[in-house]
Amino acid sequence: MDSFLKSSVGKKLVVSISGLFLIMFLAIHLTINLFLLAGPQAYNMAVHFMDTNLAVRITKPVLAVGFLLHISYSAILAISNIGNCRQKYAVVDQSKTSSWSSRNMFLLGSLIFIFLVLHLSNYWYKMNFGEMNYVDYEGIKIQDAFSLVTAKFVVWWYVLIYVAGAVLLGLHLLHGFQSAFQTLGLYNKIWRRRLSIIGIAYSLIITAGFSVIPVFFLLDAVLC
Repeated sequence: MDSFLKSSVGKKLVVSISGLFLIMFLAIHLTINLFLLAGPQAYNMAVHFMDTNLAVRITKPVLAVGFLLHISYSAILAISNIGNCRQKYAVVDQSKTSSWSSRNMFLLGSLIFIFLVLHLSNYWYKMNFGEMNYVDYEGIKIQDAFSLVTAKFVVWWYVLIYVAGAVLLGLHLLHGFQSAFQTLGLYNKIWRRRLSIIGIAYSLIITAGFSVIPVFFLLDAVLC
């Protein structure tokens, strides 16, 4: 098993499986974030449910491991393939046979990682280790996550960064979704077109979903 994970095939398999796991997480994360549009109580209760749900709490360490595996193995593969990629580019102009996102996955991943660090420091870290305000809903005191999150979304340059991060994530998913299924041997003639359409649709939904939230609160602050 150790030798397999050190092989190129093994590393790609780890990246694909961890990537699909993170894709599922993004769908859940976006669903929770959309509760922001329903108001403070709806979002705060949704966050409270996720924080106190046993299944979610058990999944959190698995999610952290998934992120670490995906990031580390992707970086290892990218670094090991630099020499091979240079040789291929010298022979074939891949810009005519592949998408921009597929040729720049490492760049996209690196920029997303920077955005992830910013995102975690502004929200996750403060919710878990910082001083939080609390609100009372029917005798239940819970963290006021709504105020913490939306406070950033009235700052135009932060909204711009957040939307840029959503676009980068969408571009990363555009190739990553199809690549993961291809590595797993599921990207055959029958499913190729279907998975391509699903991948494009999913990427657009994730990009639009994570972008519309900060833009909504920025416009609300400006117009009101």
